[in-house]
Amino acid sequence: MSIGSDLAEARRAAGLTVGQLSARTRVREALIHAIERDDFSQCGGDFYARGHIRNISKVIGLDPETMVHKYDESHGGVPLPVRAASVFQADTPIKIRESRSPNWTTAMAVALAIVVVFGVVKMMGGGDTPTADVRPASVPAVPPPAASPTGRAVTPNPSRHAAAPATGKRGDLVVFQVKAKRSSWLDVTETGGRKLFSGMLEAGKTSVWKAKKGVKVTFGDGGAFLLQVNGKNLGTPGPSGQVLNRSYGASAPQPG
Repeated sequence: MSIGSDLAEARRAAGLTVGQLSARTRVREALIHAIERDDFSQCGGDFYARGHIRNISKVIGLDPETMVHKYDESHGGVPLPVRAASVFQADTPIKIRESRSPNWTTAMAVALAIVVVFGVVKMMGGGDTPTADVRPASVPAVPPPAASPTGRAVTPNPSRHAAAPATGKRGDLVVFQVKAKRSSWLDVTETGGRKLFSGMLEAGKTSVWKAKKGVKVTFGDGGAFLLQVNGKNLGTPGPSGQVLNRSYGASAPQPG
């Protein structure tokens, strides 16, 4: 059997549709259909084709390395490694200039010329160099503390002018609860991008996640789950057998 036939048969044996497999592997449905027909021209090269084969094989229960090896055998074998010497070999030799000892005669001539010029300028200018009159800067006097009606000095209390600490908002916390009516695949991601869960949720099992601002959920089967957001029952997210993308925030759920 060909690679595409092996992948297609294993996918059907795992009970997954092409849409469900696409949701779990993040590989486009059109590309999965092409791979199952042994058409790898849409992968963008052997490097990406091996990556897609390895990713799909993990999800449907095949050995990724075995399938990649089978692909290499049918497409010209494993690529040969590139020797570092052939990559970094210089085309032309690099010439290193020899260091030369400093020319002390030239240095002494330059120093003597500087001394002569300085002496000529000193003789032509004459007189003493004026110095700046530097005086210490005056420090503003600190006013005495104000007196209270009783005659005692009153010291300002800086704590009265200190800014009050900011309090965070807690209204954006989302409590997302899912109960599986039957076993199905589920992917839960926080709005900020942090992965909370990805995998099969067994029938009868209930899971709860807490997230800031909201969550993005991909359901492998829209009719296989019962939802509850912040204590509010939402029922099933959609019809049975359909892959759905939904977003749930602190207010109301939104379609993906």
